[in-house]
Amino acid sequence: MSLRIAIQMDPLEDVDINGDTTFALAEAAQERGHELFVYQPKHLTFDTDRLLARARPARVQRVSETPGILGSETLLDLAEDVDVVLMRQDPPFDMAYITACHLLEQLKGRTLVLNDPEFVRSGPEKIFPLLFPEIVPDTLISRDLGAILDFRARHKDIIIKPLYGNGGAGVFRMKEDDSNFSSLMEMFLERTREPLIAQAFLPAVSNGDKRVIIINGEPVGAINRRPKKGETRSNMHVGGTAEPVELSDTDLEICRAIGPELKRRGQIFVGIDIIGDRLTEVNVTSPTGIQELKRFTGIDAAAIFLDVVQDMVAKS
Repeated sequence: MSLRIAIQMDPLEDVDINGDTTFALAEAAQERGHELFVYQPKHLTFDTDRLLARARPARVQRVSETPGILGSETLLDLAEDVDVVLMRQDPPFDMAYITACHLLEQLKGRTLVLNDPEFVRSGPEKIFPLLFPEIVPDTLISRDLGAILDFRARHKDIIIKPLYGNGGAGVFRMKEDDSNFSSLMEMFLERTREPLIAQAFLPAVSNGDKRVIIINGEPVGAINRRPKKGETRSNMHVGGTAEPVELSDTDLEICRAIGPELKRRGQIFVGIDIIGDRLTEVNVTSPTGIQELKRFTGIDAAAIFLDVVQDMVAKS
């Protein structure tokens, strides 16, 4: 089966060939003979009854300076000219991101879009876990300063972060006696109209934050992201170090709890974050980690994902 795959992503020429998951997915698709096109969300246009993308044919290569070889621009009708659209641009999860989801929903029943944009927009990564209160840390979502103060008083040691942030940006640990609390709250609440998310601090983060890759509702493997010394955040964007790790019985229980709902929602390629025995995030926008997973374990998550994609297209 040869597919025409359009990838909605950040600029291909800027990717890290040794760490970027979208690059690895494109590379695996190319090896199977699939035809690739790339475009950015700003190149997406809805015109009357057509959803168009100003895209470029692409070939990827493991050359740091030129990871992509791009052809001339072409205007794709995403309902007619391609078999699959991969929505892989990074957050922030703002109105531009949500609008792109709404537009891609127009393709339902005509072109396979992964992850399903309806549920990408309606299941934000820090909110989706709240459907499973028994496996998440104590959590508060609010911009009411009194509620945040009460939550910190109750838990003594909390993490505060933007509700729609990513990559570890804007994540703060606030203990009960932290003198920066008021200033931090002023900064957050003045910069955005959105609520904040606060969670009880999990001491197990010192041992790392597991990124578990789930494909079509099933876990395929995990890596551990260990924070650098003196740092709470384990995200690799802010200096966390990836290392091999096994899936524990608790990890598998968490995956069994959420896997069926992810599959039902068409969230086929997902990265969940687990600290200790708690689920902290469910990443459905552009989850990362498959290159590290393959290096550590030999598990080829890109190949597993493409098997699912090909099967879904064959059955459609």
